[in-house]
Amino acid sequence: MTRFMIAGTNSGCGKTTVTCAILSALNKRGEKVSAFKCGPDYIDPMFHRRAIGIPSHNLDSFFCDDKTLRSVLCEYSHEISVIEGVMGFYDGGKNSAYSVSETTETPVIIVIDCKGMSDSIGAVMKGFLNFCKPNNISGFIFNRLSEKIIPLVKKMCRELGTEYFGYLPKTDITFESRRLGLVTADEVDHIMGKLDNLGELAEKHLYLNKMTGLKAKVMNGHMPLIKEFDDPPVIAVAQDRAFCFQYAENISLLEKFGCRIKYFSPLDDDRLPEADGLILCGGYPEIYAEKLSSNISMKESIKNAVSAGMPTIAECGGFIYLHKSLTDENGRSYPLAGVIDGEMFPTKRLQRFGYAAMTANADNLLCRKGDTIRIHEFHYWDSTSCGDGFTAEKNDGRKYECGHISDTLYAGFPHLYLYANVGIAERFISKCRIYGGKNG
Repeated sequence: MTRFMIAGTNSGCGKTTVTCAILSALNKRGEKVSAFKCGPDYIDPMFHRRAIGIPSHNLDSFFCDDKTLRSVLCEYSHEISVIEGVMGFYDGGKNSAYSVSETTETPVIIVIDCKGMSDSIGAVMKGFLNFCKPNNISGFIFNRLSEKIIPLVKKMCRELGTEYFGYLPKTDITFESRRLGLVTADEVDHIMGKLDNLGELAEKHLYLNKMTGLKAKVMNGHMPLIKEFDDPPVIAVAQDRAFCFQYAENISLLEKFGCRIKYFSPLDDDRLPEADGLILCGGYPEIYAEKLSSNISMKESIKNAVSAGMPTIAECGGFIYLHKSLTDENGRSYPLAGVIDGEMFPTKRLQRFGYAAMTANADNLLCRKGDTIRIHEFHYWDSTSCGDGFTAEKNDGRKYECGHISDTLYAGFPHLYLYANVGIAERFISKCRIYGGKNG
């Protein structure tokens, strides 16, 4: 088994493009490849999944202690593991790609966007190699590099004692962006054709054999002890174009407990499937507000289930859906499920963006009063009723109230990562079993 990280000098330098090119090429070779993404990103793993045909997983050093982080990597690794970094390699302190590479002892290849540069490429390389030592930087990939300066770049690599892993030329193969990141893979026209073309570029211009030959230390890790429930519950999980932000590890953990997952679409289905619990994950309900609003039978089905006490986790986009209404950026208002007596409205900037820890103000579906849960927020829409079930605190000391809670409900903007606290999953499953009458 081998692994390496594709990191970058900054956000937007081409990490995802390069990673997808490598994944596509290795997959086409018939290699057993696994993919990972540093940090709380949902969208980049969707592109990974399209490139290799299996779920991509997150490695988040805020949510996970070092032991759990290594365990997640071990659990989901195949013969070749490709890890995509987050932001610039050193950005984020303890939550940086650099930190993940050190914790997992993973070789790193840095992507440099070379558009408009020549000799300055050497200065960038030297800076990254020397900024923080020790580091695991093995070499560089040069994105949008002019072919005529390849000899110069190779010479600079030799002089700096680092490896040249190839380049990607300027190309018209692009992935569009929106405010929360790239447009999701399912929305990209001819996505498989684009990934195939990127794979061909990787085979032609990147030193794939040199990458897969990188030596990484053997990893050992042990997941938390999980006892499978007798007569486990059925969990209905929203999954469609509007609800697509879900950590693969969250679902995998529920399945390890024995839960049976039933996926459904609030956009296209007419009602909830028969289930003992409900998860409404994040996504883009604001983009599909008109269609979600017009699906009256689904809205009523979900409202009735939540009101009847079906244990429900509704994060961010799912929280939005439970509101009485949503106003879009053109001022049009759409009635939604009506569980939360509040209105969603657009803002011009990210609200309460980033990591935080929230402490429960009362016993609830997820935990007991006084317990603390690590969270992440990433949204432009805001609510007239954010809730006061938890008090969240950021690293800089800022505090705010969030979350609607009850014995059977958690609904709020904050996203949860279940491996950060496996007890949350156990408590949720236990409530689902009680609701479903499964051995009390």
